[in-house]
Amino acid sequence: MSLPQVRRGRRSAGDHSRKAILAAARKLFAEHGFEGTSLRQVAREAAVDPAMVHHFFRGKDELFAACVELPADPSEVLAGVESTDPSLRAEAIVRAVLRLWESPAQHSLVAFVRGTIGSRAKTALLREMVNRTILSRVMSGVPGLAGEVRLRGNLVAAQVMGLMLTRYVIRLEPLASATQDDVIRLVAPTIQRYLTGDLDSPGSSPLGWNSPFV
Repeated sequence: MSLPQVRRGRRSAGDHSRKAILAAARKLFAEHGFEGTSLRQVAREAAVDPAMVHHFFRGKDELFAACVELPADPSEVLAGVESTDPSLRAEAIVRAVLRLWESPAQHSLVAFVRGTIGSRAKTALLREMVNRTILSRVMSGVPGLAGEVRLRGNLVAAQVMGLMLTRYVIRLEPLASATQDDVIRLVAPTIQRYLTGDLDSPGSSPLGWNSPFV
C-alpha cells in the first residue's frame, strides 16, 4: 500500500499575507507604540487590503499579542492581583511571578527573555507590552499623582525583572535555589515600599513627581 504524497511547494498567499502583516505591525508598534498604530496603517505598510488584517486578527489587541509572542497571558498570570489592596499587593505580585516561572512555561520564558535582550525592536515591543498589559494591572488603584505612580511602576518592574533574571536566567546562587517562601519574605517588602511606601530620602525629593523625566 503506497503512502499518501505530501504536497510540497511555495507557501500559500494567506500565509505570506499573515507574515507580512506581522512584520509590518512589529515595525509600527516598535516605532509608534500601541496607541500610535492603527490597523489601517498596518495594512498599508504590509501592502494588503485592511480586510485581510481583520481576517487574521480579531482586533489590534490580538495583533499586538501575536507580535510580542509572549509564552503566557499576562491577564491570567496576574488574575486577582489588581483586586488586591495596594497596601498588601506585593506578596501577590511575587507569588504570581514565582508561580509562572516555576511552571512548565519556564523554558519558553527563558528563551523569550534571551531572544529579546539585544534586539531594539523586540525591546520596544516588550516595553510597550509591560506598560500597557502588565503595569496597568499591577499599579491599578495605587494612590498618587500620575508621575509618581509611573515612577513606582518602573521601580516595581525593575525589582521583578531583576528577580526573574537572577533566579531563572542567570541562576545566581543562593537566590536560584531559595525556597519560594524565602523569596517572598526577602523581595516582597521592597516591592511593597515601591508600591505604597515612602520613596524620598529624609529632607529631600530628588525626583519631583511633576518632572518630565518621571
